[in-house]
Amino acid sequence: MALVGAVSIGITKRPPQQCSDAVEKAAQREEAKGTVEQDAKPWIARKKTTTLAICLVVLPILVTMVSLRDAAWTAESVWPLKTPSSTRQESNVDKLLGGLLVPGFDERSCHSRYSSAFYSKNVTRLPSAYLIKRLRKQEALQRRCGPGTEAYRAAAALLRYRHRVGLNDTTGGTCKYIVLVPYRGLGNRMLAVASAFLYAMLTDRVLLLDRATSLSDLFCEPFPGTTWLLPRRFPIKNLQNLTGEVKESYRNLVQNNSAASVSGLGYVFVDLDHTCTYHDKLFYCDDERQFLHRAPWLVMRTDGYFVPALFLNPAHQEELDRMFPRKDAVFYLLAHYLFHPTNKVWGLVTRFYNSYMRNSDEKLGIQVRVFDGDTPFKHILDQILACTSQERLLPEVVTQEPMLPPPSTTGARSKAVLMTGLSSWYYENIRWKYLQSATATGEVVSVYQPSHEEHEFSGKTTHDMKALAEMCLLGMTDAIVTSGWSTFGYVGHGLGGLTPWVMFKPENLTTPDPPCRRARSMEPCMHAPPFYDCRAGHGADTGKLVPHVRHCEDMSWGLELVHPE
Repeated sequence: MALVGAVSIGITKRPPQQCSDAVEKAAQREEAKGTVEQDAKPWIARKKTTTLAICLVVLPILVTMVSLRDAAWTAESVWPLKTPSSTRQESNVDKLLGGLLVPGFDERSCHSRYSSAFYSKNVTRLPSAYLIKRLRKQEALQRRCGPGTEAYRAAAALLRYRHRVGLNDTTGGTCKYIVLVPYRGLGNRMLAVASAFLYAMLTDRVLLLDRATSLSDLFCEPFPGTTWLLPRRFPIKNLQNLTGEVKESYRNLVQNNSAASVSGLGYVFVDLDHTCTYHDKLFYCDDERQFLHRAPWLVMRTDGYFVPALFLNPAHQEELDRMFPRKDAVFYLLAHYLFHPTNKVWGLVTRFYNSYMRNSDEKLGIQVRVFDGDTPFKHILDQILACTSQERLLPEVVTQEPMLPPPSTTGARSKAVLMTGLSSWYYENIRWKYLQSATATGEVVSVYQPSHEEHEFSGKTTHDMKALAEMCLLGMTDAIVTSGWSTFGYVGHGLGGLTPWVMFKPENLTTPDPPCRRARSMEPCMHAPPFYDCRAGHGADTGKLVPHVRHCEDMSWGLELVHPE
C-alpha cells in the first residue's frame, strides 16, 4: 500500500500529458541562463528519454487506479496476477465442498472446518443444488428459533407450564424442535446425530443435542450464528433416563390409539433404541399429517443410523430424491456438514497424519472390533491376514531371506497401514510380520496404531477424542477393511467416502470363510430396521420394497442405502 500511495502522489503533481513539454521548457530555461554547455545536449536527450519511459510505465497504473476509484484499494486489485481470481475460486470450492459449507466462520476457532477437505482424496460426491438450498433453509430456521431467541423462550415456557396450558395454546409460536438424546459409543452417537438432523430437515424442526455426552468437546458448532446444544436449564430433566414406558411416548400414543390426547402433552418421546418395539418403529411411517405436527417438542432417544427407514416412507420420497440423487452418499454429505473436530482433536489427527502417513504411496486402513471380549483372538488375526491377502490389499512376504542383502529401498513403493482397535496385539503381530520378512513385491510396508485403550470407555472425553481422531484418520486412507457390525467402522469409511471390505462377524471362535467381502455401498447399516410396509400398511421384507434400500453385507436383517446401477 505504501508503494501505491507514493505513485499516486507523483501522478497528481505531474500529469502524463505534460511530461514532454515540461522537460523541453526546463531545458530551454537552463540553456538561456548559460548553465548548460553545448556538449551537454546528449545528456539532456538521455534525460528526456528516461523521463518519457517513466511516464509510459506510470500511465497504465494511473489508468488502472482511475478505473478502480470506487473500489477498495488492495494489492489484489492493483496487481491481480499475483492472486488470480480463478485460483481463489477453486480454493473456495475445495474448502466449502461444493457449497455444502458456508464461509464466514472464524477459521482459528475451528481449523478442521475449512482444512479437512485437503486431507481427503475422495471428494467424489458433491452435494446437489437442492441439498445446498435445504441446508441454508435449515440454518435460517436454527438461527430464528434456536436457544437465546424469543421463539425458543416462548416454546420452553410452554413446555415448562404444560399442565396449565395445552399445546393448542399459540404462545409457543411456529417453531418446532427435536431434542436428540444420543448414547452408547461415539460411532453410535454420530450416526444418531446425522439421522436426527435429516429428520429435522424433513419436518422443519430445530435440532438440539443433549449435553450429557462429550459431543460439545469433540465437535465445533455446525450452524452459523447459533448453537445446536440444548440449554442447561431445559424444563425436562433426566433425559437420559426416559424410556418408551413414559406416558408421553410415541409407543403409548399409538398402542392405546390415543393420538388425540397429544394436545394435552408437553412433548412426545420417541424411543428408537436398537431394542425398540413394533409400535415404536411405526414412527418411521409417520408423515406428520397424523398428530406429531401438533407437538412442538419431540424428544428422541436413539443409538444408531435410521436413515434407510426414512427412505421407505412415501411422504419423504420426493424430498429425499431431490436432496440425494446419489443414494450411497447420504451419510458422507451429512457428516461433512455436521462433524468438524475441535482444534484439540484436529491437532491429534494432523500431527499423526503428517508424521506417519503423508509421504506414503498408498494408505490402507484396518479397523478391528471384537465383540467377544477384550482378550485377543488368533482367529481374528487370521481373518485380517486372510482378507488382506485374498483381496491383495497387503503384499505377501518371502519365506527365506535372499542370498545377498537387498539393495537400498530408496525409490521402492511404500504402503502405510493404519490400524485401529482397543488391543495392540493385532497391530504388533502384523507389524512384526513385515519387519522380520521382506515383501515379495519389494514394497515397504509400515504399520501404525495411534492408540490402544484396551477397554471401551464411552462418554469419557479423552477416550472419545482418541476415537474421533482415529475415525478421521481412517477416512484419510485409500482403502479400508472394517469389522462387521461396528458403528466405529461405519463412521470411518463413511467420512472418507470409501466402500469398505467388510470382515464378517466370527461365530464359534472360528475364522469366517470367506473372511470378508467388498460392500456395495459406503453407507452405514441400520441395525434395527422396521419390518413394515408404510404404503401397504402391513408387515413386509423392507429390504425388497425399493431398489435403493437393501440388506447389509454384515447383518442379514439390517438395511443400507445403495445406489442402483
